[in-house]
Amino acid sequence: MSRRLAQGLGDPAAPAASSPPVRAVVALGANLGDRAATLAEAVEELRRLPLTGEVVASPPVETVAEKPEGRDAAAPAYLNAVAIVATRLAPSVLLGYLHAIEARHGRERRERWGDRTLDLDLITYGDVMSDDPLLALPHPRAATREFVLLPWLAIDADAEIPGAGRVEDLLARIQDAS
Repeated sequence: MSRRLAQGLGDPAAPAASSPPVRAVVALGANLGDRAATLAEAVEELRRLPLTGEVVASPPVETVAEKPEGRDAAAPAYLNAVAIVATRLAPSVLLGYLHAIEARHGRERRERWGDRTLDLDLITYGDVMSDDPLLALPHPRAATREFVLLPWLAIDADAEIPGAGRVEDLLARIQDAS
């Protein structure tokens, strides 16, 4: 584990309020209820987080639900978006806030990859890399998820996933394969 990661995961005060903000990428998704309103409200809640500055959100895209066995057109469709957040919150603290936002919107964690009112995933946190089971960074499946890469690319043409490559190239591989 890198020194920076150890600081960010282990110490809720790190990075300190006096340090420069870190650019974090958050994926948003919803397939139950008023999906568009839920995503818009979640983005507003991201903007109100402490030690957080600019939040830039992509337009939402509609996608087929992904289940462990593959795409499921019979399940309610998702609206997905990505937000880039400038924050001084430590990654573990940011993740805690993301879970709290999900809970306020009725998120219930009954089954993995189940339908949900709101899903917020921390995709990247600067260039931090971690295989910690409580907070894997970058998100272990982000590089293979079109519903993350497509909206992310819409707001950041130069986006990269640490250790995986440019979002534009990753998205092209997925689209070429399908």
